[in-house]
Amino acid sequence: MRNFLDENFLLQTETARVLYHQYAKQMPIIDYHCHLPPDQIAEDKSFENLTQIWLYGDHYKWRAMRTNGINEGYCTGNESDYGKFQKWAETVPYTLRNPLYHWTHLELQRYFGINEVLNPQTAEDIYAQCTALLQTPEYTVRGLLKKMNVKVICTTDDPTDSLEYHQKIKDDGLDIQVLPTFRPDKAMAVENVETFLAYVQKLEGVVGTSIQTLAEYLGALKQRHDFFAEMGGKLSDHGLEQIYAEDYTDEEIDSIFSKIKAGNALDLSEQLKFKSALLIHFAVWDWEKGWTQQFHLGALRNNNIRALRELGPDTGWDSIGDFDQAQPLSKFLGKLDNNNQLAKTILYNLNPRDNELMATMIGNFNDGSVAGKIQFGSGWWFLDQKDGMEKQINALSNMGLLSRFVGMLTDSRSFLSYPRHEYFRRILCNILGNDIENGELPNDIAWVGKVVQDICYNNAKEYFGF
Repeated sequence: MRNFLDENFLLQTETARVLYHQYAKQMPIIDYHCHLPPDQIAEDKSFENLTQIWLYGDHYKWRAMRTNGINEGYCTGNESDYGKFQKWAETVPYTLRNPLYHWTHLELQRYFGINEVLNPQTAEDIYAQCTALLQTPEYTVRGLLKKMNVKVICTTDDPTDSLEYHQKIKDDGLDIQVLPTFRPDKAMAVENVETFLAYVQKLEGVVGTSIQTLAEYLGALKQRHDFFAEMGGKLSDHGLEQIYAEDYTDEEIDSIFSKIKAGNALDLSEQLKFKSALLIHFAVWDWEKGWTQQFHLGALRNNNIRALRELGPDTGWDSIGDFDQAQPLSKFLGKLDNNNQLAKTILYNLNPRDNELMATMIGNFNDGSVAGKIQFGSGWWFLDQKDGMEKQINALSNMGLLSRFVGMLTDSRSFLSYPRHEYFRRILCNILGNDIENGELPNDIAWVGKVVQDICYNNAKEYFGF
């Protein structure tokens, strides 16, 4: 019987252990998509206690706590920080076989050197040990990033963001690149007239000009896109249910913008056409700059109307959706490719039924200009766990080139999430190690080890141009 979370955790064969310990483990981390707050990196924030760095904003943990019968006051409410931690410690033993169980204990081990299992009996000591360490200089935000050997972080930023904190980080000479990512979801959100017009007004304030026409709106967004590039940005990102690929004319989009600018609601057809047009504009700008465009597809968000009203978005009420993906993706990518304007692209899938769909779709548009130009992104959100990662790796292996994969990311708001890269690397090495020991791959450790290192770090470094 193996010990829980020992050095060979998830590594079932001797070959898998060699691949991980001799090749994967040493590689630095490129976190090319996350939601870390750049202001906390700029200020090199110190956290007062373990709850603040571990439980604030973590809707994964909140969902588990609610399921365990914990009152909302201990999730998003006003209970004390220690009280919230106690309720999390009470919940952890019940998270067996949920990735939270692995992540929780990996984070305690890797950051704090704590090998005990978290439960109500150990909670007080663990809280005290971790909180004490968080007061030391090595446990500031920047210290934690260096501890995990992070080299590049790409945050997720709205076009109206000032990026002042990115500038401060750059001015400080931090030896970790912290770069902005252009995320224009709100610029497309025309379902609600009032919210959209408020966004246009905010954009006006940022660019310092009036926006009355579609051309002026696009010009303002392009100005912000250019600014992101000046600040070192190399990626865009879109969180969508599915790609929008409706047919439209420029005259129609101009008329649609005028209609909503006048305060009139759009019908569904108009909404979809407007979103389709903006996606094309964003994609062309990305292509012009040599950026990579990312599409996170398939989330059904804000399912609980009452919770949305009381707590707001991103508080743990989202799930996997069942949207049609193939035809709009083919149409959107095909239109760009036909005009020779298709940027490097990463497709992230949230519904496992669509894994093979995505793995084959990318092959339609890999044109030989860049290795792995169109990527099937790593297991995302509900799928960034052992089973989800294995299925994504297997689908990509069967229908594409795993060896050209740009690997893992955190997609996290927490500075304690970097062991997810280790988790992915162990799973990857286990799959390849098992294949070698089963005679399905040659016992060429040097070559397979190189492929492992490429997936862990080298491919992303080359692909994004970091």
